[in-house]
Amino acid sequence: MSELAGKIAWITGAGTGIGLAGAQALAAAGATVVLSGRRADVVETEAAAIVAGGGKAEAMALDVVDSDAVAQVARTILQRHGAIDILVNSAGLNVPNRYWKDQTTSGWNEVVRINLDGSYYCIAAVLPAMRERRDGLIINISSWAGKYTSAITGPAYSAAKHAVVAMTESLNMEECMNGIRACVICPAEVATPIMEKRPVPPSAEERARMLQPEELGRAILFVAGMPAHACVNEITISPTWNRAFPGPATAK
Repeated sequence: MSELAGKIAWITGAGTGIGLAGAQALAAAGATVVLSGRRADVVETEAAAIVAGGGKAEAMALDVVDSDAVAQVARTILQRHGAIDILVNSAGLNVPNRYWKDQTTSGWNEVVRINLDGSYYCIAAVLPAMRERRDGLIINISSWAGKYTSAITGPAYSAAKHAVVAMTESLNMEECMNGIRACVICPAEVATPIMEKRPVPPSAEERARMLQPEELGRAILFVAGMPAHACVNEITISPTWNRAFPGPATAK
């Protein structure tokens, strides 16, 4: 499969979960993928696994809350490859103390800085080169909580993910004339390591009913495979057994 042959994709939060699944799917489709994440050993291991499987991948460790480091990674990719065709903003987290009764300023800042500010820093770093080439795709991973306020996720995460949805829409409004497309993907529960940060982590049975990372990888690939004149503005996706719905779906 080589529908993305010659494309350069930069994926943040690529060590695990949705980001890793996206990197794997894009690499399988022929793209050269650059995996970024806070843990160098993890992204290096996963990039090596993609290469061992016949794909093209490299790792560049990064904490997206460091705007200077984000800009430097983007410059390095552009110098090495000449372009960043696809940016996937997947770095994100939540904290266990997430409700108003136990929300702390430090917890709020951590969630907002990674989920929202980090996405902004990466977008700002790639936009000038995309404008110059008059081509580029930005895929932002938001959440069901970015569309529908959820009691499960808490105010910081819900606010940040709502903002990611708005930021994506504003990109399409302003940058469409420059040939730049943006898509926001809003998944409900996905069985990723972030589940361990829940105040009460879901059981194995509950996680089996959730969306799985590879399904989000397929969604990312679908968006990336669309022709340049077609913009997938938004995808909202949930497990069939959706605990975000009230009533029977929440029953044990």
